[in-house]
Amino acid sequence: MLRYTIKRLLIMIPTLLVISFITFMIIKLPPGDFLSNQIAELKSQGDNAALEKVDFLRKQYGLDKPFLEQYAVWVGLWPSDGKFHGLLQGDFGWSFEHDLPVKDVVGDRLLLSFILNFSVILFTWAVSFPIGVYAATRQYSWGDHGLTLLGYIGLATPNFLFALVLMYFANVQFGLSVGGIMDPEYLGQPWSWGKFRSVLEHIWIPVIVIGTSGTAGMIRRLRANLLDELQKQYVVTARAKGMPPFRLLVKYPLRMALNPFIADIGNLLPSVISGSAIVAVVLSLQTSGPMLLEALRSQDQYLAGSFLMFLSLLTVIGMFISDLLLAVLDPRIRLTGGAAK
Repeated sequence: MLRYTIKRLLIMIPTLLVISFITFMIIKLPPGDFLSNQIAELKSQGDNAALEKVDFLRKQYGLDKPFLEQYAVWVGLWPSDGKFHGLLQGDFGWSFEHDLPVKDVVGDRLLLSFILNFSVILFTWAVSFPIGVYAATRQYSWGDHGLTLLGYIGLATPNFLFALVLMYFANVQFGLSVGGIMDPEYLGQPWSWGKFRSVLEHIWIPVIVIGTSGTAGMIRRLRANLLDELQKQYVVTARAKGMPPFRLLVKYPLRMALNPFIADIGNLLPSVISGSAIVAVVLSLQTSGPMLLEALRSQDQYLAGSFLMFLSLLTVIGMFISDLLLAVLDPRIRLTGGAAK
């Protein structure tokens, strides 16, 4: 197990390098960049002082160099102005639009995004696990049909549409505004108990909105998996020997049916993040989604690249955790290749 863990950790290094190259290539695909547009605007205004600063930033971050050299400077594999400053050195670059270092611009947004996405995953598991078990153990009952209907509605309803309906209902029926992830007075303020409590008071709405579709899909997968396990010969034999139903369910079938829960850790992160970006715009959440969209629109490449690398890192870590948990949970999964002896 230790050898397998070390091997998976080492594989993560080239994986992240490939992801960083693809990310940088994508954000460089549109013609020009933020500084090119800024230089054209400053030239038309005759602002020579600001033009010199923009030209300095272009040279410092290697934007006047070839593509591969720009990538190497961004990652931190190639020096710029005689110094290494890139992702490997903890320097995420300069946000040209905000005229600040990227790490100062993102501020709490990455932390709030992590809290939101982690809460959505917990919500998905907490809701889908008991419902999926209930639906599988009571197949074709009224409860199973009702939960199946709710599951299909959850799968068919887009997150942003659900957010709009919830905002309208809360405003019309209760006179409440459900936008934002905290009270406005805490924006840009250091963390305190009041700010943390405000986040807890607001976060449940986006968690429900974003987690609905993931919960519906997980219920269907767990139900199907558990129904398949309950029909297998070892379950029939254990039931014929008089094993209590609850013990029989927990000891073998449920454990095997949990595989999709564990395997979906890595897949759930990107789906949650992509869904939360649109919902964050609709609900005016102070997370990474709206800022990422704005950075891509304005071609603020270092800000956009830093967000994309953070989301990619979460996905790679999620896949790593799911692989380890699957190896522990299911003894049928082998950690080494080759035919079974």
